[in-house]
Amino acid sequence: MPDRECRIVSDSNRGPLVFGLETSCDETSAAVLDGENRVLGHVVLSQDVHKVYGGVVPELAARAHLQKVDAVVDETLGQAGVRLDEIDVFGVTAGPGLIGALLVGVCWTKAVAWALDRPLVPVHHMEAHLFGPSLEDPDAEPPFVALLVSGGHTLLVHAPEWGTYELLGRTRDDAAGEAFDKVAKLLQLPYPGGPSVQRAAESGDPGRHRLPRPLLRRDQAPDGPDYYDFSFSGLKTAVSELVRSIVAEAGGPADAAIERERPHVAAAFQEAAVDVLVAKTLRAVEQTGCPRVLLGGGVSANAPLRATMAERLDALGVGGSVHFASPRLSLDNGAMIARAARFRWERGDVGGLETTASARLAFPCLSSTASAVLQRT
Repeated sequence: MPDRECRIVSDSNRGPLVFGLETSCDETSAAVLDGENRVLGHVVLSQDVHKVYGGVVPELAARAHLQKVDAVVDETLGQAGVRLDEIDVFGVTAGPGLIGALLVGVCWTKAVAWALDRPLVPVHHMEAHLFGPSLEDPDAEPPFVALLVSGGHTLLVHAPEWGTYELLGRTRDDAAGEAFDKVAKLLQLPYPGGPSVQRAAESGDPGRHRLPRPLLRRDQAPDGPDYYDFSFSGLKTAVSELVRSIVAEAGGPADAAIERERPHVAAAFQEAAVDVLVAKTLRAVEQTGCPRVLLGGGVSANAPLRATMAERLDALGVGGSVHFASPRLSLDNGAMIARAARFRWERGDVGGLETTASARLAFPCLSSTASAVLQRT
């Protein structure tokens, strides 16, 4: 921390050890990376309590982090075979996210870093998602066009190099992940909605119900305000109206009507959402001339999204490639926080006692004509 000189205690054979802690929403996760960014220990603890409510309850999320953070850290250090005082750099998600949840991680990490005289690195959650795929795929490096899709964000970013980002487009209302969660609830599927909708859609016919593709039209131009932007609120409403009409036309029990059409509605919604996400991303590929696409965030674990992106990118004939992390590293996790923390630490971007959490933390080094302050809901 900059208030005083910090000590680096790493074994020269393994390089500086970086610790990452993630508590921005409903996963308590910690990881330890060695000097080659190899994962030595990694624990991801998801909070099942939110399934009862069909979505994340902020107060319950913060309490669960507070109750579990010590156990998660202990297990992570045990997997890595290191002691807490052997860690060289401490990274933590400082935002954006649920403020109560964020404060648990920031306060815990700040106290430990200060007590051990180690550098503290506040990490932006969405920048960390950019680094996630690189932990498993050495080719997941800039330059790339990144589609960041999660429960709170949908961003389209061009990254010519690490630390230099251009915001091309973002959602104007609901994030893609939030739309999946809301549609799952409409279809009486369990939380989280992404995996539930994907499983239901596997046996459905997407052509049975036609749903809109919001903000996606052929007459849009690259200099138009909606060329890269997303909107999922209208799609969610269209599904709500579709479900209502299905129940009304059935004339019987609502649950039975929804159960009969659930696979087809899920498939139609998923296809519409994927169509928009892929089309906007490929617009960015064509306009930037950058054929490498990176997918990050929880929704990037969606199998049809990955497959459709690869298929349509290949059809462009630009020699492109699609890069994404395994499902474990696509969701919120400590490993991506540690990787982003190493990058920031090497640049000298460390925090001090003034470091705190921010639900509206600005994306670092993000240039755009629009506001760079992005809120995770």
